[in-house]
Amino acid sequence: MKRSINRSNSSTQNSHTAKTVSRKSLCILNNQRVSGAENMKIILIFLFIAPLALSARAEKDYSPFDSAASPETKSRFAMLDDVRILANGLLQLGHGLKDFVHKTKGQMNDIFQKLYIFDRSFYELSLQTSEIKEEEEQLRQTTARLQINNEEIKNLSQEMNSKIEDLIQNKIQLQEKVWGLEDKVTKLATIQPSMQETKEISSLKAFVEQQDNHIKQLLKIVEDQHVQLDRQHNQIMELEDKLNHIELQELAENSFTGEQTEPEAISFPVRNATAVTYQSDGAAPDCTALYNSGTQSSGVYTIKPNGSEAFDVYCEMKFGSSWTVIQNRVDGSLDFNQTWDAYANGFGELNASIYYDFAEEFWLGLNKTYSITKQGDYILRIELQDWKDNKRYIEYAFSLGGPETDYTLQLSRMSGSIPNALPEQTELRFSTADHDVDIINDFNCPENYLGGWWHSECEETNLNGKFVTPRSRGRLERRKGLYWKPKKGRYYFLKSTKIMIHPTDLKSFD
Repeated sequence: MKRSINRSNSSTQNSHTAKTVSRKSLCILNNQRVSGAENMKIILIFLFIAPLALSARAEKDYSPFDSAASPETKSRFAMLDDVRILANGLLQLGHGLKDFVHKTKGQMNDIFQKLYIFDRSFYELSLQTSEIKEEEEQLRQTTARLQINNEEIKNLSQEMNSKIEDLIQNKIQLQEKVWGLEDKVTKLATIQPSMQETKEISSLKAFVEQQDNHIKQLLKIVEDQHVQLDRQHNQIMELEDKLNHIELQELAENSFTGEQTEPEAISFPVRNATAVTYQSDGAAPDCTALYNSGTQSSGVYTIKPNGSEAFDVYCEMKFGSSWTVIQNRVDGSLDFNQTWDAYANGFGELNASIYYDFAEEFWLGLNKTYSITKQGDYILRIELQDWKDNKRYIEYAFSLGGPETDYTLQLSRMSGSIPNALPEQTELRFSTADHDVDIINDFNCPENYLGGWWHSECEETNLNGKFVTPRSRGRLERRKGLYWKPKKGRYYFLKSTKIMIHPTDLKSFD
């Protein structure tokens, strides 16, 4: 009897233990989402505890010492409750596993999609890299061929020059013979020349004329060769620019590095420690006239163009003459984001600084520049220096209109050591933020790019923009700065600029 009671108590305790474990497991499932490994552990616990609970209940049901039917019925109902609780727990566990499987499938699909995108991007980058390498190799081969052609043309030019020198010597000898014959003709003027002498003179004259024609033809050939050499040289420079752009792949560099050094350096005049303004006796019409009159030191002088009042200009003596400087930028000390009136009348200091060996920053003024250039034909020279101290220049034949045309500028490139970045044979009107005559698609170029200029398209070139140092890394900030941008080239960010004018005819004001 005691043994039966012990078995019954043991069955009851096992049943209560199974209920307790089932309810705790359900609470755990309802309160938090467990991982797949934890769900598997819970399944194993259920599978392990469920047989124990069922076996305990079975032992109680089939015990020979159970006496009454009423406790037996209650035991069966309790067992059904346990089974329901266990089934409910397993059902919720199944739902949790199903959600976990769906979630895992979604994450795996996302991972596969990202891997596909990455593979496709990597493949496209590989194709682009191959194309760039092929283009670079083609450019290298083209450059090598052009350099070979350039050498051949140079050799041919040297040979032509030597032949021309020989022909010039022959011409000199022939001229001496002709002079001798002229003397003979003068002496024989009173004497009737013989037929033989007349024929000899005629043949000599014909020979001299033939030699002259031959020399003219050779000179024409040499001129054509020089033109071809210049064209080849410009092509080589453009190809070198493209090669450097492909190899560097960094716009922030933006310097003249890798290009051929300019044969003539841009020299800034050295003066004394104090600023001096020179006053000439009898104002000249421009700086070139001052130089021709004997003034050969760079500095500030007073000039008086024809039909205009006298005013001060900065004259720079170089290349065996004097140039009138109309713009000078060296350190960003002067704000060039000025009004229309300021650009028309001029701003800044013409005098040389007491701390530096060059003139300070200034803009001469459109009115003054126009009063100088309307006297005749002038050359416009632009000198540029990048942040690695490489120097370049470009020269134009140009014309400048008056205030009624908004100081319209027309250019035609003559020579230089950098690709052209200003439109040629086009009327360019000067504009400022408060006087923009050509607003492009409701976009005010001077207002957005901080400086008055002869704008044709925004972002093409701006030598009156904001002075931006290389530390400024923002793209938009650099594009508002001081730069030179050829139509099919890269940006050249500049440290200093200088714009000067000079008469086309050097003796126009002698």
